Amino acid sequence: MTPPPGWYPDPSAPHLERWWDGAAWTGHLRAPEAPGPPQPADRASGRARAVALTTAAVVLGAAIVTGVAVLGEDDDTGGPAAEALPTAVTSTAPAGTPTPTPSEPTGAAPDVVVDELNGITLPLPDGWTPPKNVAEDDVVMTTDDGTYDCPAGVGTCRHGLVLTSTVTENDEKSPRTLAEQDIPEAADAAYDRDSLDRRLYGGIESHRTVESGPVAVAGRAGYFVRWRVKTAQGPGGYVQSLAFRSSVGSEAPVIVRFVFDAGPDGPPLADMDRITKGIRSIGDADTGGGVGSSIGPED
Repeated sequence: MTPPPGWYPDPSAPHLERWWDGAAWTGHLRAPEAPGPPQPADRASGRARAVALTTAAVVLGAAIVTGVAVLGEDDDTGGPAAEALPTAVTSTAPAGTPTPTPSEPTGAAPDVVVDELNGITLPLPDGWTPPKNVAEDDVVMTTDDGTYDCPAGVGTCRHGLVLTSTVTENDEKSPRTLAEQDIPEAADAAYDRDSLDRRLYGGIESHRTVESGPVAVAGRAGYFVRWRVKTAQGPGGYVQSLAFRSSVGSEAPVIVRFVFDAGPDGPPLADMDRITKGIRSIGDADTGGGVGSSIGPED
């Protein structure tokens, strides 16, 4: 079994931590976080309490029925061992231990979703919710009105999605180039063919650029491109690709994709700007920007 996504000791540099995406190592590095305060002396460990309760239950059961109880030893270490990391991660945290993922809000206010991998938080406007039962990868929020039958009569669709991803496949650093390269792929994935090669909207018939330009995101220079997409069936929609560089780890470029259905059932187009303007670096409420902000040259 492989462990869930998270920060683990880097196999080639144990003094650093590298992000494991659940299947492979990524290019993200960071310094290990300082250990938390020691637990009070009068609090027994969870394992000790569990063993004590199990032993008491066995003694009580033996007084009522005849049987033999065998108590197994649990591994209480949790997470992959550092020496196992160079080739593969082979151990997991104890069963039942919640592990945060990039799209799960952990310790954040209910109106914010945390993307730990890219070191940002995104606001949740009214009508949006963290993802639940979503098959698409990298989704960080969806419209909160659930799903509907897709216009082409196959599959289920959502009126709005926001996704984040890290650019690791090329060395391109320009936010403008990255956004312009991503928008055709974003449109195709949203409204042409899905991951199962189904045309949920009958395919894309045409598109046009609605808006594009530089934008400040979490205090960093970025760029966005927004398309209006017309589909063979249904009202079509709007797709936006937003690119900027992360402020954590190796500062790899980040792509945020917006997918909004057009028509009266789609989310307000202004939510794209609201979400963009509200993106912050984790732990830094002062970073921001938004469409139309003054940002200077691209970094």
